[in-house]
Amino acid sequence: MVNRVLLVAFHYPPVRESSGLQRTLKFSQYLPEFGWEPAVLSAHPRAYVTTGDEQLHEIPAGMPLKRAFAFDTARHFALAGRYPGFLALPDRWAPWWLGAVVSGLALIRQLRPRAIWSTYPIATAHLIGATLARLSGLPWIADMRDSMTEPGYPEEAAKRRWYLRIERWAAERAAKVVFTAPGALRMYAERYPHIPAERWAVIGNGYDEENFTRAAAMASAPPAAPGHQLRLVHSGILYPSERDPRPFFAALAELRRRGVIDAANLRIVLRATGHDALHREHVAAAGIADLVEFAPSIPYEAALAEMLAADGLLLFQAANCNHQIPAKLYEYLRAGRPVFALTDRAGDTATTLLQAGIDTLVPLDDATAIAQGLERFVARVRDGSAPAVTPAAAAAYSRYARTRELAVLLDEVTSGRPLR
Repeated sequence: MVNRVLLVAFHYPPVRESSGLQRTLKFSQYLPEFGWEPAVLSAHPRAYVTTGDEQLHEIPAGMPLKRAFAFDTARHFALAGRYPGFLALPDRWAPWWLGAVVSGLALIRQLRPRAIWSTYPIATAHLIGATLARLSGLPWIADMRDSMTEPGYPEEAAKRRWYLRIERWAAERAAKVVFTAPGALRMYAERYPHIPAERWAVIGNGYDEENFTRAAAMASAPPAAPGHQLRLVHSGILYPSERDPRPFFAALAELRRRGVIDAANLRIVLRATGHDALHREHVAAAGIADLVEFAPSIPYEAALAEMLAADGLLLFQAANCNHQIPAKLYEYLRAGRPVFALTDRAGDTATTLLQAGIDTLVPLDDATAIAQGLERFVARVRDGSAPAVTPAAAAAYSRYARTRELAVLLDEVTSGRPLR
């Protein structure tokens, strides 16, 4: 008999706007090697804001994949910029719930999976997972990844009530609740002290070697000439609060004022920040527009190739995210380039970096410390002493290794349950 699992995920190719799609995509690729056959229940591509076909070829051939009826309320049901609020709870993709439950029940009848797995950050995915589990009696794994709620988040009262309800359902009804960082697990264990400790689990994010192999063929080696213009790259969203780059911009302005850096010897590339207009204003106000390049979104493997070719990589993570680890961190480690991390040393992100031998860390909110640290980092990059991680050492963070962890968890939650 086949061990099958139903993966419920909003983000799946051809979506392009979230790096979170890599988690589900790689699980669906590698689970068969660990004795589990996946089926994916996702959303119709019309619900995606941005799409691209560059990762469609990575979807396993022959794998059951259902793209259920779905809409984006904010785009498809809006009149003069306004849309019905009840169609946007718990999020803008709430209409997906109806289509996915109908399609999911059909898949369950046809494929007879042994477990259901749903993944955040689209809250409707957990609503679907909870509904399918209740109607089918199958064990449900809620892949929270990060926390759904924080003090003051979500800000909208109705949305917050829905999020709190869904996370409570996950804590109380799921067979396992999975996080990507130990800090998030501790947060939820404290929030729900009546839940047994064995219900919580950590499966981190990671990188994929196959993608890096193809990216390496596209990448050019960093220039080796003394005094060449260094390129420091940040790849991905720069949230105005959780990854506020303004102290970094102030540090760049200070180093420029002191003559430590200029446009001839340093280039900062901010790739696909998601908030270019806001950050451009701050860069202009700091007088460093010629140092900072705002680059558009590019296909995933092209972004990996850019990491491989960079002189150094930039990571931003505020102290209020100490219980989170950005998925790009693992790609940075595999890229093997020096990393300059603006983060709190007490957080999970810093702990992971330090365990990997990366000690070039400064607080995100301290412009003076950033300026001092960046000056040292640039010097170490130029003399070759900046720490980096070898591919062999990075292997522990691969998506393949993470999939093995998920398979073990699936074995655990289905142990002793007869095949249906």
